[in-house]
Amino acid sequence: MDAPDTELDRELKATLQARGELGADYDSALVESFLEKVEQRLDATLDRRVRRHLAEERTAVARGARTPERPPGNFGERYGFGVVSLVLAVPLSAIGAANAGIGGLVVAWLGIVGVNAFQAGHGRRLFRSREERRTASDWED
Repeated sequence: MDAPDTELDRELKATLQARGELGADYDSALVESFLEKVEQRLDATLDRRVRRHLAEERTAVARGARTPERPPGNFGERYGFGVVSLVLAVPLSAIGAANAGIGGLVVAWLGIVGVNAFQAGHGRRLFRSREERRTASDWED
C-alpha cells in the first residue's frame, strides 16, 4: 500500500470514528466530506496522467518520431460514411430479399451493420492485443 492509499485509509477511519462519536445525524455531512477528499484525489491523479501523456506526446513530436495523434476521422467523414451506407442499404436489401428471401435480407443487414460497426471502432483500436489492454493502476504515478 503506497502513501496516498494510506492517507485515504486514515481519512476513512477518521470519518468512521467521527460518525461513531457524532451519531447518525451527521452521516450525510461526513460522507460528503470524505467523498470530496476522494474526488480531489481522483482529480489530482487524472491531472498527473494527462500532463504526463501530453509531455510524452510533445517529446515524441519534438524528436520527430511521430505526428500528434488526431481523432479517428472527423464528424463529416463518419456522418458521410453512415449516410452512404444507409443509401446503399436500400438496393442491397431489395437484392437480398428478392434472391434469398428473408435470409438474404438478414444477411444484407448484418453486413451493413458489420461494416458500420467496424468503421465506428476502427480508430478506437477495437482489435488490440492483450498487452495493450493491460494498464497500470490508475493510482500510480
